[in-house]
Amino acid sequence: MAYDENTAARVRKLLAGQRYVAEKKMMGGLCFMVNNTMCCTVSGRGGMLIRVGPEAHARMLQEPHTSPMEMRGRIMTGFVRVAPDGYQSDTELKNWVKRGLDFVAANAAGRKAAPRKAASAKTKVAAKAKAPPRGRARKGLRR
Repeated sequence: MAYDENTAARVRKLLAGQRYVAEKKMMGGLCFMVNNTMCCTVSGRGGMLIRVGPEAHARMLQEPHTSPMEMRGRIMTGFVRVAPDGYQSDTELKNWVKRGLDFVAANAAGRKAAPRKAASAKTKVAAKAKAPPRGRARKGLRR
């Protein structure tokens, strides 16, 4: 089943002001990625998948027209499925997309780039020893 193009166009319009937005066909629909993190998906099974994070998962399931996201018989904590009735108005859709964006923002704030370790002298010597010799033919090879 194909995803709803009308809903996808509405989501595109809402995300137009965001930086680093990408669309990928995955999870049975069209996934909207913001800063390389999944925000929401217009599902091919109908409705939308919104990434809310594990902390907000139970709270979001209390909202009308929501259900847990199930994949291969397993509940995916941190995602909720929203039925089309839950985002018929532009305000409702905006609220759901904002929840996905809130997750992306919180995820980016919690993620810090790991500092790069400087290569030790021992590592540099070991790497040099493994490199093939330059300019000389290796034993057993003819030119």
